Amino acid sequence: MPYYAHSLGDTSEDRWHLLKDHLEGTSQLAAGFAGVFGAKLFGQAVGLLHDIGKYSREFQGRLKGSPLKVDHSTAGAQEAVRLYGDALGRLLAYAIAGHHAGLPDYGSLADDDSLCKRLRKDSLPRYEAYREEVTGLPPKMSLPIRPSSTNPGFGLQFFIRFLYSCLVDADFLDTEAALDPQRAGARGAYPGLGELLPSLDQHLDHKCSSAPATPVNRWRRRILESCQEKASLSPGLFTLTVPTGGGKTLSSLAFALRHAIKHSMDRVIYVIPFTSIIEQNAAVFRQILGESCVLEHHSNFQFHIDDNIDNSETWSQEQYRLMLSTENWDAPVVVTTNVQFFESLFAAKSSRCRKLHNIANSVVILDEAQMLPTSYLKPCLLALAELVKNYHTTVVLCTATQPAIKAFLPDNLPIEELAPDPPALYEAFRRVHVTRLGDVDDESLAARIKEHRQALCIVNTREHALRIYKLIQGRGAFHLSARMYPVHRSRKLQEIRDILKEGGECRVVSTQLIEAGVDVDFPVVYRAVAGVDSIAQAAGRCNREGRLQSGGSVYLFKPERHGQPRGWLSRTAAVAEMVMRNYDDPLSLEAVHQYFALLYDVEGEKLDEKGIIQQFEADAKRLAFPFRSVDPIFRIIEADMTPIIIPRDPECMELIQEARWSGASSRLSRGLQPYSVQVYFNEYVDLLARNALEVIGGQYCVLKDLTFYSEETGLTYGSPVSTNDLLIF
Repeated sequence: MPYYAHSLGDTSEDRWHLLKDHLEGTSQLAAGFAGVFGAKLFGQAVGLLHDIGKYSREFQGRLKGSPLKVDHSTAGAQEAVRLYGDALGRLLAYAIAGHHAGLPDYGSLADDDSLCKRLRKDSLPRYEAYREEVTGLPPKMSLPIRPSSTNPGFGLQFFIRFLYSCLVDADFLDTEAALDPQRAGARGAYPGLGELLPSLDQHLDHKCSSAPATPVNRWRRRILESCQEKASLSPGLFTLTVPTGGGKTLSSLAFALRHAIKHSMDRVIYVIPFTSIIEQNAAVFRQILGESCVLEHHSNFQFHIDDNIDNSETWSQEQYRLMLSTENWDAPVVVTTNVQFFESLFAAKSSRCRKLHNIANSVVILDEAQMLPTSYLKPCLLALAELVKNYHTTVVLCTATQPAIKAFLPDNLPIEELAPDPPALYEAFRRVHVTRLGDVDDESLAARIKEHRQALCIVNTREHALRIYKLIQGRGAFHLSARMYPVHRSRKLQEIRDILKEGGECRVVSTQLIEAGVDVDFPVVYRAVAGVDSIAQAAGRCNREGRLQSGGSVYLFKPERHGQPRGWLSRTAAVAEMVMRNYDDPLSLEAVHQYFALLYDVEGEKLDEKGIIQQFEADAKRLAFPFRSVDPIFRIIEADMTPIIIPRDPECMELIQEARWSGASSRLSRGLQPYSVQVYFNEYVDLLARNALEVIGGQYCVLKDLTFYSEETGLTYGSPVSTNDLLIF
């Protein structure tokens, strides 16, 4: 009898997807993906075994209409252990058992969903017919990676994740090719990195030749040339320590493209903590490299292609291809967030893990590397080290304030600096003087700000920002926070930039949001006490273009109690205070290094706050890993946030009206995102109770009572929590 993997709607059986074809197709794809990190035979094996449970009469009956549920994934897991033993076989078994439901915990016999219980399950339908059709299983295999001597369990679970990713993507793609050839045909066919390099070189040549011959521009050129020259170095872990304004975005791209081409790598992945920088960098990359090959993907907005969308009418071919690429990151240039990148590396769900194998054989640029999530710093660094050691990946930590991470890297992993002479660079780009004011109350702070024609004040909480804004309110006063929806905030920022350029009165009070790569240039900046990295970001908004010959002025102050940082931010401020006792210039490379070294020493165990590493090492000898348990606890942003749409713009109101009639869709979600503000869940519940919200299309929460939204301050309802404005998710 013929065996099928998938039925195809109401069509006759002769058009169904043959199981043998599916296993062989999936195996071929998975072997190709895994071959990138030396695991071709592992990919071949999981592909051939993953669906052998479908050889049962029970499953074939289900395809023909039987309501009986059939476990078809456990059979392949058991067969993997039978064929390859308890060690290698179990590595395969995790991936096979989880290829639909997600990576399981090894668990115990008491848990029906655990791999432990499923490997001992004896009530499976008979599937031995697979032996007559499935050929090509590797007779033996050996582990292609070298786990760290200090954390071997971490390395093994990481390998399982990447093998799982290969299987999941291969399974999806082979099934799609059989069942939805139109969608499958829209994928891939991107230009290679070698085709993109001439466009970048042409842009850089023009930029360098047209730039005035100033000392700063000469340094920028040296940075670029150093990155280009060092692109021929072997893959590994690099730092790019460049001050704000040093041109690190294009210099790092020049390194990444050349390095990837030299070493036959597949893509460049930019990992960035801030929305504003993502949008800014992605726009620059698209302008230089072309619209169709730069994927911008952040997890606060995941694309979901609706089955009923006619892509030929709704999307261009290039747009549709990019949307499909959010599923597996097969584009040549990917721009994403810290949250999307690192949470995917510790996820268990197939949809989050599917992209992982495409991180292998890539150049990964971590922009603003000092923003690596401190509560998960150790597991994040171990993950980066694994990528470098075992997955032919180059990682570049790119920042003006390089964190002191060497002590946390396994096996003395070497680090190479790409920039020429970082201490000399710091002096060349030094554009501000930092002055400590001590305690400053709100009234005195407002009076100081009003003395300046142009000034920026950055504080730690929304409550404090509102208080100071009200004290300086009047001509030329502005307030910024993430409680303004992005379109509104962009308008305000453009208005601020225009006034600054014209030399008009401009006094801005902002939360940390403005430190997140926002391109503004003030002669004076006031910064409430914070970590040295935050102080450096604030300084980057002062005399940014170096036009003030005597330098810009950055004033640090300790605010009243309601404006003091809380939690993690208070600890960073305390460490910064310790460092500033020893250094007149808190932004010097030596001060920054001491700050991070002290901070990481003070934080100690909190650098792996959830004990992620220990959970993977505890029972590593038995290859018993808690994949599913770790997934929900690895959350870079813990707060449960809900988007509220603010209907103040005609474009937004048109989209809302469309949602009323047609319901939610990925296109509408994308269109409405720039008009939304994230609020904490308790605030969302309270707004509902106040009848201030309307739910439209079964999904979109719209603010119907606009008295809660102000042109000056945005969404004014809300508890005075310490801001998470700069982080996105």
